[in-house]
Amino acid sequence: MNTQIEEKFSDFYDKWMGQLEDLLQLLLVVTRDHSQSQDGGYNYEAMVNKLTAHHKEYYTFKWAAAHEDVLAFFVPVWLSPLQNAYLWVTGWKPSMAFRLVETLRTAPAGGSLAGMTAEQVKKIEALKVKIKMEEERVEREMERQQVAVADRNMVELAALERIAKKNGGSAAAVSQVNGLVEVAVKGMLGGLEKVMKMADCARLKTLKGVLDVLTPMQSVEFLVATSMLQIQMRKWGKKREKCDEIKT
Repeated sequence: MNTQIEEKFSDFYDKWMGQLEDLLQLLLVVTRDHSQSQDGGYNYEAMVNKLTAHHKEYYTFKWAAAHEDVLAFFVPVWLSPLQNAYLWVTGWKPSMAFRLVETLRTAPAGGSLAGMTAEQVKKIEALKVKIKMEEERVEREMERQQVAVADRNMVELAALERIAKKNGGSAAAVSQVNGLVEVAVKGMLGGLEKVMKMADCARLKTLKGVLDVLTPMQSVEFLVATSMLQIQMRKWGKKREKCDEIKT
């Protein structure tokens, strides 16, 4: 049975993805109809702002929900197994954005990113190095949190709880041990929440950094690609789930 937070975030996520699809359709219209940008790119920039605001809304809601139940975001029931397979600390891996930029820049079809200047490419490469360091910092912290589970104090607490119950300890003794365990677990959950936010900040820094380098028109093309990837991954995952249900 899903927890209250899982149900609440599942509802939010479904609505958020539906809104993302609507925004994608608007982006596609903008890219097809250049006449909407007669003022030198104002409409492109407005669409970029709408998409970035939509992503900020996601993280604001996510952080509020994770504060109540952070474990739900490490095993998200609102995602398909396919989506979960590509998760990096509760979300997409920042370095993926740079591979996407490179793919769009070198694509045979040649969109607006094909016209990136040497200066833009240089800035993207510098950002890539900076974000790689952020990723490594997140992974080191995640490893530290995982190692902390085997910390001497945690092991001793687990042993004390087992001994207290096995030897028929007094209710007060068992309660005291349980209280210590609860405090320790709360600290572990706080550590996981910290790592999740570090990873999310790296994602937001990547998104902002890339968009700051690209022109409004290039930013729209980049956001179209990222949005389509998110939406298609979800659709492919749901389709696979339905196929598995039919087989069983």
